[in-house]
Amino acid sequence: MEEIKIINCPCSETEMNGQKISRPGFSTLLLRGIWATAGTGLWLVIYFNLEQFSHFLSYNVLALKKGSHLGAAVQFFLYDTPKVFLLLTLVIFMVGIIRSFFTPERTRKILAGKRESLGNVLAAFLGIVTPFCSCSAVPLFIGFVTAGVPLGVTFSFLISAPMVNEIALVLLYGLLGWKVAVLYLVTGLMVAIVAGWVIGRLGMEKHIEGWVLEIRSNADDVPDNSLTWDDRIIAGRDAVKDIVGKVWMYVILGIAIGAGIHGYVPQGFMAAIMGKDAWWSVPAAVVIGIPMYSNAAGIVPVIHALLEKGAALGTVLAFMMSVIALSLPEMVILRKVLRPSMIAVFITVVGSGILLVGYLFNLVI
Repeated sequence: MEEIKIINCPCSETEMNGQKISRPGFSTLLLRGIWATAGTGLWLVIYFNLEQFSHFLSYNVLALKKGSHLGAAVQFFLYDTPKVFLLLTLVIFMVGIIRSFFTPERTRKILAGKRESLGNVLAAFLGIVTPFCSCSAVPLFIGFVTAGVPLGVTFSFLISAPMVNEIALVLLYGLLGWKVAVLYLVTGLMVAIVAGWVIGRLGMEKHIEGWVLEIRSNADDVPDNSLTWDDRIIAGRDAVKDIVGKVWMYVILGIAIGAGIHGYVPQGFMAAIMGKDAWWSVPAAVVIGIPMYSNAAGIVPVIHALLEKGAALGTVLAFMMSVIALSLPEMVILRKVLRPSMIAVFITVVGSGILLVGYLFNLVI
């Protein structure tokens, strides 16, 4: 029997699957608890003093004039930049731990064999916590289809994963409040579920490129998931390094655009362009959003600034959904596995759902 030992760690041992596995002892757990408490306290102190600090830097250190366009833009940038990065670091670390339970192979196994109505719902919810975005469309599509996941269920997942992700929800909560975050969560899930179900009902499997259907994957290829909590904490840390390392430029660019809108766009201008009164504002927002390429981290600060300038909530949500879920780069990637007719159906169905969301919220709110 092979014995697994951890050196220099006060641990206790338990037996699992015929092997002795070391567990952290009380002193190790106590030390971790102290570090976690201290880190959380520091995070909270910094987070809740950011606005005061941004005002001090803008108007005392940099001596900008209060009420000026430049002063408002700089203060917005100095406030939102650390706030977004603090939120990103916290949520990505936590979700990185959750994601250690959901490998691509395990996700495919969960979805394979489910009937479409249940599968659409399950796929949409899995899209929230799994680490996939629009750039992952090709390998995921191939893996899901060859694992026996129905086409409509696959699309529910691919719509939900980039659009209703943890970054979008946490940033919306931090910048715009829990009501907007919940509205986005519910409507995004509904778009993903209904759009996937509609695509599944159309029976368009023949519009998948033939080479995709020729691939066969091993449905039982689910790796061992017996990770320790140390492994999962490391996974959370690595997720922060990986994701923040990839999105930081989008974050800063998005905040810079938002700061420009906040400081220089006249009050009421965005209301005239993206307000409730103009019937064409919602479809125009969707059309403008599709060619743009951004992720939730980059687009949420822009949304924040648009709403502050009087843009209608439904129009802004439609704009955000189109940027994240119907981006032009995603369509280019999907062309590798889908025929143009299938891509056209995908854009039409998802776009119709987004338009409905925009009009509904402009009507109700």
